Amino acid sequence: MNSSTIKNVLSIAGLDPSGGAGILADVKTISALGSYACAVITALTAQNTQAVTAVENVSPRFVAQEIDTLFADVTIHATKIGMLSEIPLIETVADRLIHWKAEKIVLDPVMVAKSGDHLLARNAIGALKEMLLPQSLIITPNLPEAAVLLNISVAENRKEMWRTAEQLHRLLNDSRPSWVLLKGGHAVGNEMVDMLYNGDKLYEYETQRINTKNTHGTGCTYSSAIATLLAQEYDVPDAVEHAHRWLHQAIIEADKLSVGHGHGSTHHFHAWWQTGRKNI
Repeated sequence: MNSSTIKNVLSIAGLDPSGGAGILADVKTISALGSYACAVITALTAQNTQAVTAVENVSPRFVAQEIDTLFADVTIHATKIGMLSEIPLIETVADRLIHWKAEKIVLDPVMVAKSGDHLLARNAIGALKEMLLPQSLIITPNLPEAAVLLNISVAENRKEMWRTAEQLHRLLNDSRPSWVLLKGGHAVGNEMVDMLYNGDKLYEYETQRINTKNTHGTGCTYSSAIATLLAQEYDVPDAVEHAHRWLHQAIIEADKLSVGHGHGSTHHFHAWWQTGRKNI
């Protein structure tokens, strides 16, 4: 295949009707960063910028058919996994991705929405750790998600974050390269740091906290940005660095949007859209 061909990136996730998180956020991100977006929907949510009022899971049988039908026809260069709320869905996705030998899997262990609503059943955490973490090239938990995965207290400083990243990496497949991106946005203070660790090297990505409420779906957006760049042949540290800078700007530009009365979306197309009317 021609190396200049536009890459296909798959998001396996839930649908947020407000467009700030989940499948819609992923499709916007993948498109904004120059790849072709494909999607497998695992759940429908009744959700806005303030709350999740209902979740309707897609049946595992149908999710399997979505994946099989897509992979049978389309070459997928990277896959981002988001919301999988129950054990049968986790088992199904893990099984079908193994079957199709999916490459460059980015796992965002979605557990709680920005509104505080739980999106992953407690009894499904073990299945996520056992079946999907070992398949992943990189996992992208925030501090509370990392604490749940490890059954420890939430890290409060850089030293504790480093230890958490070390422990998380032990959950991954040690027979091939694998990475942990521990996101520090939930930490206290004006300076935030994300830590990327591969069992040997530790990279830190620092930024200043932005005073905005428009941070809905940042985890979805970040992970799908990383998957998109991996599909475009960036190595992992470069993909994370580029995605980190792009997301930071998307948050800065988010106040140009007016979506809901709670936690609004980031501005996925900040590099493309200009204010004012365009002639088409």
